[in-house]
Amino acid sequence: MNTANTPPKGAITLDHSGSFVTDPDAARAALESLGFTVTPWSAQVQPDPDTGQMRLTGTGNICVMLGEGYLEFLAHTADTALGLEFRAALKRRAGLHLAAFGSADAAADHAALTAQGLEMRPLVHFSREVETETGTAEAAFTVARLAPGAMPEGRVQVVTHHSVAAMWQDRWTHHPNGALALRSMVISAPDPEEAAARFARILHRPAERHGEGLRIGLDRGALEFLPEGAATALVGEPVEQGHTCFAALRVAVTSLAPFADRTGGRMLTDGTLALPFAPELGRGCWLFETA
Repeated sequence: MNTANTPPKGAITLDHSGSFVTDPDAARAALESLGFTVTPWSAQVQPDPDTGQMRLTGTGNICVMLGEGYLEFLAHTADTALGLEFRAALKRRAGLHLAAFGSADAAADHAALTAQGLEMRPLVHFSREVETETGTAEAAFTVARLAPGAMPEGRVQVVTHHSVAAMWQDRWTHHPNGALALRSMVISAPDPEEAAARFARILHRPAERHGEGLRIGLDRGALEFLPEGAATALVGEPVEQGHTCFAALRVAVTSLAPFADRTGGRMLTDGTLALPFAPELGRGCWLFETA
């Protein structure tokens, strides 16, 4: 079992990021050109509450599976309630719109967050069919999601994976560019303290001063909060001016060499290489650091 992606009871991890894209084929090409291995396209489904038959949720994805965590790239599949929310977010901009946190028991987390007074969507059980080397398998997961609008950054959710072996297949976790792990997501905020306080309430982890902003450390991974001006300087353009939003992904790699000559890349004082997202992936930037 891939224990790196199976949090023990009471732990909370940065499970995956979610980017909304217009064209999954173009997104795949952009990711592969950067040296990532990308999973096949998969449409997400869930049981119909009345008939029990599986139906489209409204989105499908391609993924970059890392040794620790993964990167999800979502596209529209149907005009369900979720699909319409997706289209509205994509109309504002393509890019990062989702943060998912790993837990051993998303159902218990849903109950606890509801008891805290947080507005939650109903608990859901998603699944999707994934290719394996011998055929297909079902990747199933339980998701506790905050209600639309509760978090201005976008979709914020807690997830429990029931099919870790199907999700983190060995063949998808090896990347020509040496990518190893999702280390953090960076949030651009006009008021970083306010944004960090909201996430700290959900994650039950403290926000601490970190450089120009704040950081919430998790049992694996982290969230970083930057003032909007600092985030704009990092990305090279405002991601969503005047609004708190996900702005960057920090990814651990074996070496920075595969990214050294990329157009727009630059070394930061801490040894991180910042590289803007390709237009096909939306606004934002990569932060590559050596493991």
